[in-house]
Amino acid sequence: MVLGVLTGALTACGGGDAPDPESMDESTDAPTAVASPGGFMVEAGQPFDADPREARLRNVRQLTFDGENAEAYFSFDGTQLVFQRTENAEGACDRIWRMDLATGDTTAVSSGDGRTTCSYFYPSDDRVIFASTHAELDVCPAPPDMRMGYVWALYPEYDLWLTDPDGGNPVRLTDTPGYDAEATISPQGDRMVFTSVRDGDLELYSANLDGTDVVRLTDRIGYDGGAFFSPDGSKIVWRAHYPESEEEIADYQRLLSEGLIRPSELEIYVMDADGSNIRQVTDNGAANFGPFWHPDGERIIWSSNMGDPSGREFDLYMINEDGTGQEQITHTGDFDGFPMFSPDGRYLVWGSNRNPSHDGNTNVFIAEWVETPEAGAGM
Repeated sequence: MVLGVLTGALTACGGGDAPDPESMDESTDAPTAVASPGGFMVEAGQPFDADPREARLRNVRQLTFDGENAEAYFSFDGTQLVFQRTENAEGACDRIWRMDLATGDTTAVSSGDGRTTCSYFYPSDDRVIFASTHAELDVCPAPPDMRMGYVWALYPEYDLWLTDPDGGNPVRLTDTPGYDAEATISPQGDRMVFTSVRDGDLELYSANLDGTDVVRLTDRIGYDGGAFFSPDGSKIVWRAHYPESEEEIADYQRLLSEGLIRPSELEIYVMDADGSNIRQVTDNGAANFGPFWHPDGERIIWSSNMGDPSGREFDLYMINEDGTGQEQITHTGDFDGFPMFSPDGRYLVWGSNRNPSHDGNTNVFIAEWVETPEAGAGM
């Protein structure tokens, strides 16, 4: 799903003015490779000086440097990312790309026709799933009219597609009226979860990886989206907005009929993978999105603007799934979002407005995750 964070168009499956570049210390040292336990070297991008307050992040590297880049997700073997990018050109549209973390080489996955969003690797890393409008609308659809307030567009032409990592052999997985997008795959490699309006509301569904055996997971009026499976595949975390008053419900349904949603209030929820045992994790009235499981399967990292009364600054936070133990992870002056841990838990990748090349510029960063920071370090 498209997430426009004020000055920049971002993506979320998950603001404000760009920070002053002079306020961020960009390293000029020669790149230093980061080795995984298996010997794989992350050499893509360039080193970036860490914020001393961000004690959970070590050996930070900036992976992209222009355009609008976000929603970067690891391959199952941890050596690649698939992400969404919009070039710095008038009328440019979101497109899916793949990055080799050893070399930094990028390869286009989607064709460049229409608008795309929410990409994810299949378990063998030989296929990529994403949402695209190209079958019904091969030009870039217009962004939403912000005169009605801050809204996201739910392009009805979005369907789920499966391709080779270079975009070859496309297969259409969904062909239903309205929005199908935000698909992610269980680490167990057996099911996907995605958001669809096929039953008249924005609900979560699970399915086999070939698109069969579709099961509806949620049934409460409101938006359910941005879902991810826990490491063992037994649970799902997602973001949701459930209007309660008659006025709120009417506003939600009016916007939905126009292919829009107002995301100013989103909370994080968890349920079992079959849709049972739903429980609310956050309850702060802010815009919470982009939740992802910590490798222990008990904690959740996500992005929120709860710390900024103006609602413009988004940072990463971590919390236990029962809503206790909240901890702030990032402290940049603008936007941090779309966090994902590598399959081995060694790295965290996320999107950020730090060190922008232009106003609102969003790039992808990666860092080693520090599970046990030194006492007092940035905490």
